[in-house]
Amino acid sequence: MDACSRNNVAVAGRTDGPVLLLAHGFGCDQNMWRLVVPALSPHFRVVLFDYVGSGRSDPSAWNEERYSSLDGYARDVLEICAELDLRDVIFVGHSVSAMIGVLAAARAPERFSRMVMVAPSPRYIDEDGYRGGFSSDDIDELLESLESNYLGWSATMAPVIMGNADRPELGEELTTSFCATDPDMARVFARTTFLSDSREDLRTVAIPTLVLECSQDVIAPREVGAFVHDAIPGSRLVTLEATGHCPQLSAPQATAAAVIDFTGAGR
Repeated sequence: MDACSRNNVAVAGRTDGPVLLLAHGFGCDQNMWRLVVPALSPHFRVVLFDYVGSGRSDPSAWNEERYSSLDGYARDVLEICAELDLRDVIFVGHSVSAMIGVLAAARAPERFSRMVMVAPSPRYIDEDGYRGGFSSDDIDELLESLESNYLGWSATMAPVIMGNADRPELGEELTTSFCATDPDMARVFARTTFLSDSREDLRTVAIPTLVLECSQDVIAPREVGAFVHDAIPGSRLVTLEATGHCPQLSAPQATAAAVIDFTGAGR
């Protein structure tokens, strides 16, 4: 099966513009970008997709062994780039996808020109000298709850992840997205996400990088943003006046503006 069909690839925006590849995070799909695409489309050729196991990707392409590591998702990215012959790609990765982008760029640096990390985290578990936001016990409990009752976990955790309690419709949207994901596939992606450690991989990044964090984020606290920024030489750190882990939904105008400013597309 070709990668575009497998990953439900969609293209919007300028046919002659620089390529912006938008990669969603755990429990989401390309629909999470819909509020930023109208602002980005006048400047870029916007490429969207769903990872296998998410959204409208082809479930027959699912392979637990492949998707038990972030490298499997990075292969999805690279196969899409190869099939569309994408060059000088500006990779925009939300949450765990920021680390997937790091792996993809390390494997095929000729494909990528810039990277935007939206609410990234290379490691969710606290260690001596590093704050990821969760203890090891926290993550064990999170995964146990997810594996025993995925729909219940989704209904409880999605509003917490989204933040913005004063805008409950945002939490409801994320809950719906989580619940639309196949539970067995989601369990694998969750373990891959929350147990990963990509801190050393950050030092391989050799392209201009924007680290985009929120002022309050329970999943990726600001110490994480500072760590990522410090680990990538020459990176730019921007803190959005936004709360929660999904600024592309809670603060789409500010998110799009930061991307446009970083790439120089609006000049």
